[in-house]
Amino acid sequence: MKIYRFLSEDDSSKFCHKVTEALSKGWELYGDPTYAHDATVGVMRCGQAIVKEVAGEYSPEMKLGEQ
Repeated sequence: MKIYRFLSEDDSSKFCHKVTEALSKGWELYGDPTYAHDATVGVMRCGQAIVKEVAGEYSPEMKLGEQ
């Protein structure tokens, strides 16, 4: 089964580390990264979809970040 996550964070090295950590755990990039201005706090935000093949059946109780 393929699982999906969307990572987001302020536009900083913290976002890059979050994506790099996911890649090191077997996740793959899915599509292009996104950028948007968060007017509430006045910062740019980044987002990246990632996917991973895992064994088993889908359940809404799955902790996707722990896969």
